[in-house]
Amino acid sequence: MNFYKLSLGVLTAVLSFGALAEGGGDRTFAQMMERNQRAMEAYAEKNGRPAPVVQTYRYGMKLDIAKVVNVTPPIRSCNPVPSRMTYEDSNGKLNTLEYQVMGVCRNNGG
Repeated sequence: MNFYKLSLGVLTAVLSFGALAEGGGDRTFAQMMERNQRAMEAYAEKNGRPAPVVQTYRYGMKLDIAKVVNVTPPIRSCNPVPSRMTYEDSNGKLNTLEYQVMGVCRNNGG
């Protein structure tokens, strides 16, 4: 009987931690984007270029990607989440593009 109570308690704790992780996604994303922005500003300064301005991707947008500098990983979520890619174009200008990707979800086999 005590084994079942203990198992039920552990299961409840695990599920509640999972719920907290999902709820913190917005905060996690904001921190990740802030760190990415600072890193890309440092990268631009180190290479003597202006810091990239974040643009939102629009379907059909023409992109000139010569070198990908950084891509933020998707966060844990079962929904589409924002991501950013910073790249150099053929003129050496840094660009940052924000777009949607599917989050890493426990339910989709990932």
